[in-house]
Amino acid sequence: MTSDEPTITEPPRAYRGVVKVLRPVLMAVTKRHWSGVENLPRTGGFVVCPNHVSYTDFLALAHLMYDSGRPVFFLGKSGLFETPVIGRIITAADQIPVYRGTERAVDAYRAAVQAVRDGKAVAMYPEGTLTRDPGVWPMKGKTGAARVALETRCPVIPIAMYGPEQLLAPYSSRLRLFPRKTMRIVVGSPVFLDDLYGRADADAAREATDRIMAAITRQLAEVRGEDAPAEAYDARKEGAPAFGKPPRRWRRRR
Repeated sequence: MTSDEPTITEPPRAYRGVVKVLRPVLMAVTKRHWSGVENLPRTGGFVVCPNHVSYTDFLALAHLMYDSGRPVFFLGKSGLFETPVIGRIITAADQIPVYRGTERAVDAYRAAVQAVRDGKAVAMYPEGTLTRDPGVWPMKGKTGAARVALETRCPVIPIAMYGPEQLLAPYSSRLRLFPRKTMRIVVGSPVFLDDLYGRADADAAREATDRIMAAITRQLAEVRGEDAPAEAYDARKEGAPAFGKPPRRWRRRR
């Protein structure tokens, strides 16, 4: 990194307003076990790649990032941005809409690239959706985060989270606030991708993605004190939909 890289010192006013509301709630209903925060770059833009275990895990990640001095910006489903109240708030907070399956899908990629170049920490879930793995391990990753990293040549920070799924299990609507759950988060060192820079081919994006997922999985295995599956779960091979809530008949197989 160079000294002239941009540094984000303060997020938008709407972002700070949301923090004032949600942070005290998170402090009250969760316990935190964070490690590796020294691996977060202090200046310049970068991509944060967490595993996806719960609809609540973005709150745990945002909490860690904000308290570490690097507020994070998320890519979110376009439908959220179209809701009357929430949409206005997250738009004002500079979050990034994703238009899946439309001609505007590429807009999210371009917006993520620009956000990194503007010096922001951008969170991108490499799995693309909540894990379908029966053991709640990371699935085979998609290449979006890798492509942003290869184009911008920014650091990619792998993050393993374990605990949000106890607060709200994957695809469940039952929130379990008590007893307080511990949000275990490990921030890894940047994934080495330098040898892939300058390549725009699909093989480079796939190799970068596999390295990112391997780092996340390795960190998660350490957090859980268990061995990860030898092969990452592939939703397509298992017949699960690529996005959205799995059909009930599929969930019964878990």
